[in-house]
Amino acid sequence: VEFLYCDLASMKSIRQFVQRFRAKNCSLHVLVNNAGVMLVPERKTEDGFEEHFGLNYLGHFLLTNLLLDMLKQSGTHSHNARIITVSSATHYVGKLHLNDLQSRCSYSPHGAYAQSKLALVLFTYRLQHLLTVNGSHVTANVVDPGVVNTDLYKHVFWVVKVAKWMTAWLFFKTPEEGASTTIYAAVSPEMEGAGGCYLYNEERTKSADVAYDEELQRRLWTESCKMVGISDEASRLP
Repeated sequence: VEFLYCDLASMKSIRQFVQRFRAKNCSLHVLVNNAGVMLVPERKTEDGFEEHFGLNYLGHFLLTNLLLDMLKQSGTHSHNARIITVSSATHYVGKLHLNDLQSRCSYSPHGAYAQSKLALVLFTYRLQHLLTVNGSHVTANVVDPGVVNTDLYKHVFWVVKVAKWMTAWLFFKTPEEGASTTIYAAVSPEMEGAGGCYLYNEERTKSADVAYDEELQRRLWTESCKMVGISDEASRLP
């Protein structure tokens, strides 16, 4: 195991990380997009993005795109490289506001978090479409880890914290249990060659209806490219 620093809330840090990783000339077979914040007060990343959208979504969007050529080079017909993105059941109630992705008009911690998680599902489906069109030996899937007992809840109201402290042993998954579906997506032979799936408890299930809107997927992708400053080569594809 080797640690390389990367701050997903900083576009500069992401680009520096990718440069350091490339310099190692390693293969890249699995990328897990798992960083996140939840229900934080209204604040911005160093690039001026609303923190939920900037860290949870845009950071992973940029990181994945900058590493995509290495993933394509590492995947083979019999052993695809795999991209696993961690979303949340919260995406089912999320609304994507393409005209206000930064939640400037009306900020709600719950709304901003849910939007970032919905964006991750839309991103995964669009990414898998583009990978398929290009004939790449890379798959992209999205995972719902369930309700897991971690420090992600440190910004909830104190009443919720007390309730969590009292009931976590009964209703919450341990971090190990929460990671199981991500690990399944990363290494299971059953997922070889399978992409564009929403996984929960190591099973393929249906995501929110709006996540299958291909026009919304395309528009979000195009806007995301503009926001992080990369070329939208996918605009020339169906």
